[in-house]
Amino acid sequence: MNRLLYFLSLIIGIGFLSSCNTNQKQMEKPLIDWDKEFASQGLQKIDTDTTQILVELKYATTDNFMGKNVYGNLKTGYLQPEALDKLLKAQHFLKKEAPELRLLIYDVARPRRIQQVLWDSSDLPLEERSQYIANPKSGSIHNYGCAVDLTLATADGTPLDMGTGYDDFSTLAHSDNEDELVAKGLLTPQQRKNRLLLRSVMIEAGFLPLDSEWWHFDAFSRSETKMRFKIVE
Repeated sequence: MNRLLYFLSLIIGIGFLSSCNTNQKQMEKPLIDWDKEFASQGLQKIDTDTTQILVELKYATTDNFMGKNVYGNLKTGYLQPEALDKLLKAQHFLKKEAPELRLLIYDVARPRRIQQVLWDSSDLPLEERSQYIANPKSGSIHNYGCAVDLTLATADGTPLDMGTGYDDFSTLAHSDNEDELVAKGLLTPQQRKNRLLLRSVMIEAGFLPLDSEWWHFDAFSRSETKMRFKIVE
């Protein structure tokens, strides 16, 4: 009897360990060769070593509106070559204006399959959602590798105060009513000054700002982007 109980407990234990290993494998995200995936679609990597541009992809962390990492092992930013050229110009202009500051990238190229995750994870009403998150059916300019989310930071990576954080879906994040926000005391003059500096170097480099998000800039208009580039799936 003791021997029978021993073998039964052994079988149960092996089954439990096997189940745990299976669950762990299911929870682990597969590693993706992002260099290969993005390069195959014509995108180029932002070289942080030579450009002085800093990268902290927010969707590769839990510091985003979903509170979870949806990029897995993606840690480096990629852009269409022409968009990257504009970004390098913006860093050059910033160095002339404020040598102590750097561009800090929060997001750049984003595959459409991840755009779907962002869309599905939002609790915003559908009529408001597309104002902040592009519908994956039509695609975001991020999905073409032609958009940049970023801020200004000190050399050690400390972001400047812009009045709101990233992924803020309130009117405080808008750039088209900053005078009113300052007048009401909702933005400080310094926060507005920081935003103006970011916008000035990005616009000088050829980027188009987005009124509802102080951090978002497009390298090309939506029509030109969709005409010239393929979406990153």
